[in-house]
Amino acid sequence: MARALFGTDGIRGVAGQAPLDRKTAQAVGAALGQWIVDSKQPHRAVVIGMDTRESGPWLAAEVAAGLESRGAKVEFAGVTTTPGVAYLAKNGPFAAGVMISASHNPYQDNGIKLIGHAGYKLADEQEERLEAEIFALLEQGMDLPPARLAVNAGLDCTYIDHLAATMPGGLARLNLVVDCANGSASALAPELFERLGARVHPIHCTPDGRNINLNCGSLHLEVLRAAVLEQKADAGVAFDGDADRALFVSRSGKIIDGDAVLFLIARYSKTPLVVATVMSNLGLEVALRAHGIEMIRTPVGDKYVLEEMLRRGAALGGEQSGHVIFHQYATTGDGMLTALRVFEVMRESGTGLDELTAELQVYPQRLVNVRVRERKPLEDLPAVAAEIRAAEKSFGDAGRVLVRFSGTEPLARVMVEGPELERVEFFANSIAERIRAELGGDSASQGSR
Repeated sequence: MARALFGTDGIRGVAGQAPLDRKTAQAVGAALGQWIVDSKQPHRAVVIGMDTRESGPWLAAEVAAGLESRGAKVEFAGVTTTPGVAYLAKNGPFAAGVMISASHNPYQDNGIKLIGHAGYKLADEQEERLEAEIFALLEQGMDLPPARLAVNAGLDCTYIDHLAATMPGGLARLNLVVDCANGSASALAPELFERLGARVHPIHCTPDGRNINLNCGSLHLEVLRAAVLEQKADAGVAFDGDADRALFVSRSGKIIDGDAVLFLIARYSKTPLVVATVMSNLGLEVALRAHGIEMIRTPVGDKYVLEEMLRRGAALGGEQSGHVIFHQYATTGDGMLTALRVFEVMRESGTGLDELTAELQVYPQRLVNVRVRERKPLEDLPAVAAEIRAAEKSFGDAGRVLVRFSGTEPLARVMVEGPELERVEFFANSIAERIRAELGGDSASQGSR
């Protein structure tokens, strides 16, 4: 069943417009509250957190109003991280958690993420049932006064204590630059790292409601890179708006993405299995294989990574974009936890990120987005299928070809990786041209690395 409200990461849109308007937010809260009652959850309380967008407080108040209308008690964590809400939902007296955030999106957007008592995002089937209830409530009419919310500062303390406890050796003598994207981690990350003994140079830690992710954070690493070089820091870390992902910069200014993090953690901890996505570079797979580490790929999305980790009992998984899941400690990607694990390897090995990732050779990659009139199965497009087969035959095991349609835009995405950039670009462009000829449209964007 196609879902109209929930995407792969909750409900997202422009704040103030459907589905992020007052009445829909109230209906979401009421539907979640009714589910808590109907499913006879042992707890009736829900923890709500938000990032630093100016729309966060009123959206939280509307969701809370819906929850309270069904008899649920609300505890408000205020500005906190998505993994912080997941931790509290699992380890506190809560039936569920709600995070008000649009992650790496600009401030005008916002979102509602629902997390169950187990600390995991709700299953697709549960979200479908909630959708039906939300639409029913909207038809009946929702017009409640917003709830009055007071921040319980102790909730964040509990979460930070948990993170600090995973680093008993501390971070003494580490010199770090920390870019908090003017988002959820702005107060929490500097406090955590300083508490553990690091020397911290915080940047973009002054949110004003509109500057979240604005030319900073994990999508704009050039700012962090310049600061690391200026400070002669041991490393830099950048979070996104809700701090569920982290990317790094080495002492020399090298960008350390999620693939590199998976490699250095897996190699150092001798992890036998890593779960990654189809977007992870072939170089990661090759580097892990050299150390006897198996790598499994899933569709794009940390939700799918987690599902495969649970199915296989894997302890480590993640995405190139910086979502990394350490299942020993967390139920979701956690940027601050990822940073602690990376800094722990640096501390215990006595080496920097340049040395720890030196073996990882990133294969040239070309990405081409083609705007299309319609989506058709690739096997129904003979010329496209033939070009894909030609590319796959040319590369053999030394390259990868991935062609898929976007789930949110009228685009076909072509990704080609291989040992030589010239051959990679040739096949990426030739496949894109075949798609354009078959389905119409122009290249929307492209890039290489």
